[in-house]
Amino acid sequence: MTDHVVIVGGGMASVRLCEQLAGADVRLTVLADEPHAPYNRILLSAVLEGTYSADALTLRSPAWFGAQGIDLRLGARVLEIDREAREVVLVDGERVGYDRLVLATGSIPTLPPIRGLVRRDGALHPKVHAFRSLEDCTRLDASVSALVESPRAVVIGGGLLGLQVARALSVRGVLTEVVEGADHLLASQVGPAGGSVLARDLRRLGTDVYTGARAIRMTDDGVQLDNGALLPTDLVVLTAGGRPSTALARRAELMVGRGIVVDASLTSVTDERIHAIGDCAEHRRRTTGFVPPAWEQAEVLARVLRAEEATYDGLRSVARLRATGLDVAVLGDPRTAEGEVVEVTNPIAGSHRRLVVHGGRIVAAALVGDLSRVGLITQLYDRGTILGPDEPGQLLLPEADDAPAPLPDEAEVCACAGVSAGEVRACGSVAQCVDRTRATTGCGGCADVVRRLVGESGRAPVPVG
Repeated sequence: MTDHVVIVGGGMASVRLCEQLAGADVRLTVLADEPHAPYNRILLSAVLEGTYSADALTLRSPAWFGAQGIDLRLGARVLEIDREAREVVLVDGERVGYDRLVLATGSIPTLPPIRGLVRRDGALHPKVHAFRSLEDCTRLDASVSALVESPRAVVIGGGLLGLQVARALSVRGVLTEVVEGADHLLASQVGPAGGSVLARDLRRLGTDVYTGARAIRMTDDGVQLDNGALLPTDLVVLTAGGRPSTALARRAELMVGRGIVVDASLTSVTDERIHAIGDCAEHRRRTTGFVPPAWEQAEVLARVLRAEEATYDGLRSVARLRATGLDVAVLGDPRTAEGEVVEVTNPIAGSHRRLVVHGGRIVAAALVGDLSRVGLITQLYDRGTILGPDEPGQLLLPEADDAPAPLPDEAEVCACAGVSAGEVRACGSVAQCVDRTRATTGCGGCADVVRRLVGESGRAPVPVG
């Protein structure tokens, strides 16, 4: 009998799993909380900026799910899991049985401890916006459009999401200030030198940065910082703080640490019929908040559900920042990885490049401002290629001339989907490449390279579904 696989969640990990299981001998039901077709959350800032339309973010349309025989249910919120009956219970009381249950519930925002953020009636201050969903983006977009004279915004959080939102607001003509509690921007991914380059770039683009400072109070006049500064503002956007969505798993008495604890087969250590992937999963005491590991987990779990041999080692980590005028790529954990550090920083040119090399192999890297060699560095990182003594330094130097060297077919172009230059070249158009390989449908950072490889010009938005 065909197994019935129920996926709770309609995000990017869920869609990737559906793509991998399409045509397999399983019956799939997807219970998506939001009313929209699954979309690319990474590019929400591009919608706010105005370079993408909301429709362009759709990963797979409801018609695609129907054509694959997948039962996609939008606006279907799951209340609890009945493990004994092998059923999930929806908020309207409907029960959906499963043979295998996949939790792909993502992450949820957390509110920072700022007085006045939440009013006595439990509602957020009217100036305050979260930025996690398409509805959040739509609401913020409408608020920005309603501002008429010298609009100002404060972004709480100097991580990847905060920088994307800050840049998008600046492009819209909003005077934006970023508040980050750590001593430099992107503190979870890069060191102080990289953070300083980013801060300088943001200031060049018209965005002020406050590091080593925390917002402590929200008033009608603005945001007060712990250093005594008061930042007048029309809008406050919360991008700091998020945690895996584990409430369902906790109520079902699954083992939960920071995320839902899974083994190398991405199976709950509590219940062999339940799996978890994406932001909500915890493997080897680690959770991830990025697209590449979520998609890798989806591909591994698809093989597991097809009764094939597959394990997830959780070693590969690639993060990209997509924002106008800001380019960042992080491989592994360059802050804590053990090895010899090769580093080149040019704050005037706005570039910072750092490699951590152990045993001749690249074990981590951080590139800020110049991503011309990110494909080659990613390839060497993934393959564990042993480098010669001079090669790490050469990798961090600019190209000898203005024309970039041709990418070899085996070079990785799309870190999110793991797509090589050769796979892109085999496609006749960007649209065909999207459909065949899913390149550009993650962070969008490879879009220009994909266009060049397939011979298309221009910077029109790349279709993502």
